[in-house]
Formats: sequence, structure tokens, C-alpha cells
Amino acid sequence: MRSAGPILMLSVCALALAACAGGQQRRGPSPAVINRALATAPGAAQPSTIVATEIAFARAARENGQWTAFRMFAAPGALLHGENGPFAIEPWLATQSDPPAAVQWEPRAVAISCDGAVAVSHGRITTPEGKVGNFLTVWERQGSGEYRYVFDVGGLDVPQPPPRKPVEDGDIVVTSIDAVQGLVASCPRRDAAIPPPPAIPVGYEGKADARLSRDGTLRWRWEHRDDGTRFAAADYFYQGRWLTAFEQNLASMGGE
Repeated sequence: MRSAGPILMLSVCALALAACAGGQQRRGPSPAVINRALATAPGAAQPSTIVATEIAFARAARENGQWTAFRMFAAPGALLHGENGPFAIEPWLATQSDPPAAVQWEPRAVAISCDGAVAVSHGRITTPEGKVGNFLTVWERQGSGEYRYVFDVGGLDVPQPPPRKPVEDGDIVVTSIDAVQGLVASCPRRDAAIPPPPAIPVGYEGKADARLSRDGTLRWRWEHRDDGTRFAAADYFYQGRWLTAFEQNLASMGGE
């Protein structure tokens, strides 16, 4: 991941939802902590709102079923980037049954447009089998004010990291507090136009796309490469220039 520009640190205590796929121990900030963060966030572009949505999404997957949660949080026309490229997720979800245990995830970074209408989250996933990887999700604010995803992609680390050393009696285990990076696009001055984002290479027809937020301050893009790699990235406008929030090259999750 590559990020630039100022970082708004949103402290969220023990956001490691993935380490608790069984659901016996609740992780993540309490509703009171989330409400305080939302109350003090400036302007319409509040990365903490996306963090709260991601936490609710992961909890719904754990408690209600993985694909049930994906149906609950999908925007109309939402896309899932699968093994052969992005496809409409709603018809596909209608054919899926929830697995016995859900993939779990935790956000690590959020990039959001100046007006708060579009955001991109990036983070880590853990499968029920203990494999880990990354995800990238694009969120759009709906007429109700709630955020729903319009694009989602995930992939496992290749190779997988070595297994953690088992905790033995007498070991001291320290749990850190994770922090989510909040990257907020600059709002343009009334007398200044926003320059277009940098041009990107044009992929094969149907194998790449880029979309710009309505206010022109956030771009998200995907590419399906010939070797099957799924590429996704987010760029945001900050203080007169375009910066890359994060980029992901993702291997297949399988079964999509």
C-alpha cells in the first residue's frame, strides 16, 4: 500500500475482528466510542462513518451469515471482482448459501471524497481456515444517508505468512490498539476548478475501469490482468494535487 498526504488517525480499540471468527469474543469499539468519533469529526467527509459501517458489516457476516451480510450491505448494481473480472453481485448472491463460518475483516485505511458521498476502504481479511489477505471496498452514500458498497474485491497473500508461534504458559501477550488511516480529499475553492486526475493506461475492453466521484475529488479504479491478478486503487485530490491513497494487487480468493 502506498499513501501520501496528511493522515487522520481514527483510534479504534482492538479492531482485530478477524482474530475472532468464532464470534465468542466481541472486538472493535463500542457504540459509544463510535458515536463520540462521529460527533467530533469535521464536515461531511467522516472516515469514521465508513469504519463504523465496516465494523457493522463484519459483525453481520459473523452473526447472520457471510452472504446474508453481503446482501444486506450491497447497493443496487454492486459489483464483485471475481476470478474472471467484476460481475453484478446481487444475482450471484441469490444463488449462494451462507458458509458455516464467515470470512472476517478489519479496515486499515479509508479514503473519502470532499463531500463524503464516496469512500474507499482497504484492510485485512482472515478466512475460517486461518489464511489472510487484503480487501478493497468502494462505498457510496445512499439517499437514506447510509453507506452501501458498490464494488468489492479481496485476495489472499501469496505466499501466506508463516504461522504465529503458539502462546505458551508464562508468555506475556500484548494487544496493541490499531489505528485506521483517514485520508480526506480537499474541498476545492469556489473560484478554482479541480484538475482531472492523472491519466492511467487503458486496458483491454471490459478489463479495466475508473470512476470519479461526483464532486471530482476521489477516483477509484480496477483492472483485471491477463495473469488473473485483480488490481484496484484509490486516488484523492489534496491541496492542489492528486495523490494515490492505496493500490492493491490481489490473487484470487477462489470460489467466485
